[in-house]
Amino acid sequence: MATAYVFDPLHAGHDADDHPENAGRLEAVFRALRESDLLRRLVAVSAADASREALLAVHSPAYVDAVRSRASLGGWLQPDTYITSGSYVAAVRAAGGVCAAVRAVLEGQVRNAFALVRPPGHHALPDRSMGFCFFNNVAIAVREALRWGAVNRALIVDFDAHHGNGTQGIFWARGDVLTVSVHGDPDGYYPWYVGRADERGAGPGEGANLNLPLARGTADAGWLAAIDAGLAAIRAFRPDALVLALGFDACSEEPLGYLQVSGDGFARAAERIAALRLPSVITQEGGYAVDALGRLLARFLAGWGG
Repeated sequence: MATAYVFDPLHAGHDADDHPENAGRLEAVFRALRESDLLRRLVAVSAADASREALLAVHSPAYVDAVRSRASLGGWLQPDTYITSGSYVAAVRAAGGVCAAVRAVLEGQVRNAFALVRPPGHHALPDRSMGFCFFNNVAIAVREALRWGAVNRALIVDFDAHHGNGTQGIFWARGDVLTVSVHGDPDGYYPWYVGRADERGAGPGEGANLNLPLARGTADAGWLAAIDAGLAAIRAFRPDALVLALGFDACSEEPLGYLQVSGDGFARAAERIAALRLPSVITQEGGYAVDALGRLLARFLAGWGG
């Protein structure tokens, strides 16, 4: 069965050339795929806008409407998060792209899928943008999968160097979604206030949130050891499907860097996660070393098995 990808040029409507999270990031990745033999081996899946129902399963109506109205004005929603006239359209399509990838996998159309989308999403809270993110793409897609009844127990693994505080908060009290995050220690790295190892969830979600923070400068060995610790919890949870939030900002070339993971490290991580043999969707989160992104993705997909 084939592996799919999702890519939509609408992402470029959200852009600021002097900001790390700009349209050049995804264009570089897609160009690398196109220039290699990888793209020929992947099946294209069309993205559509996330429905309002899907957005409101995660975000408040007032917040969704505020993002849409602010897009016409431009400027800054938060000190680190800019908005342009095309940002709302791009963000709704990004969330819809991850939903399309999840649906294609869970309906058995493809074995796995890679959602090449932006803006990223894992910092987005129910009623607040943060960390370059508007809508929490992963959370929206997982909530949709649970609503369809396609899965009973979902797994979210987050390899972005920054803790996915939005995703953690959204699923904090749910026992049917295990969130596992490997990231830079928030005592010294964004988002600063959340992502510590003692944050385990609450109520029905007690124990279903696993944070594996790492010290500055951690390289392949330490990063992969944390992933191995996460795999033990994953096997005990016995999930039905996986959504992987893949950030390449853990790489040693990252301009906003904290960790020192190599291309080989990403390939070995992919081997470990693929060995779970779960229906899987990989979605792009952070990573701002534009010249390295395509090469790192190629290494990751090769480790996954193509």
